[in-house]
Amino acid sequence: MQDLIPTYAGLVDRTALAKRVIPPHPVLSLLVVAGFVGFLYAVEAFDVATGGALEDDGVRPRDFGEWDNLLWMPMIHGDWSHLTGNAVPLLLLGFLANSGGLKQFFQVTAVIWLSSALGVWVFGSPGSHIGASGLVFGFLAFLLVRGVFARSWLQLVIAVGVFALYGAALWGVLPGQPGVSWEGHLFGAIGGVLAAWGVSRENRRATTPATFTA
Repeated sequence: MQDLIPTYAGLVDRTALAKRVIPPHPVLSLLVVAGFVGFLYAVEAFDVATGGALEDDGVRPRDFGEWDNLLWMPMIHGDWSHLTGNAVPLLLLGFLANSGGLKQFFQVTAVIWLSSALGVWVFGSPGSHIGASGLVFGFLAFLLVRGVFARSWLQLVIAVGVFALYGAALWGVLPGQPGVSWEGHLFGAIGGVLAAWGVSRENRRATTPATFTA
């Protein structure tokens, strides 16, 4: 019978993790995010060296012949300024999105990545859609929404700070500047909301004590 008595140490740990604002392994998390951004610079260097050969390999809406481009879209940029404009917020937002641990970060990133790319493929305007801004908008939306789901005042305070820094970028989810993939922004943000909902749902499931009957 003693084996049937639930222990709550694991539940407490999971609750504390859900409310964190700094990654449990900050140095490792920073290395992972910085490594990804560094990889983007390496890709752009290759693109420049080959005369922009990669820029046609973005997502082409409703083109059934290039499904693999759904994977490459966030890795390709139009020029150095395009990449740098995404790199700075990626470093900050990606680091903060690591607060639930690296495994959760990779899951959140995958949801945002695929949501942005698939949304562009289905609803995007003609052309090659490239850039990591969908990830930026996704991480921003994730950070803004997760504090509400987690009922964490500290996360909400951080979210307000994030919004103060990058809130103006949310206008990018609306049609506006020609040549800018607002669809990628919009569906990246939707992916961030979905990821925050999924993380919250998983945390609630994991922190619900088991009920035993005699």
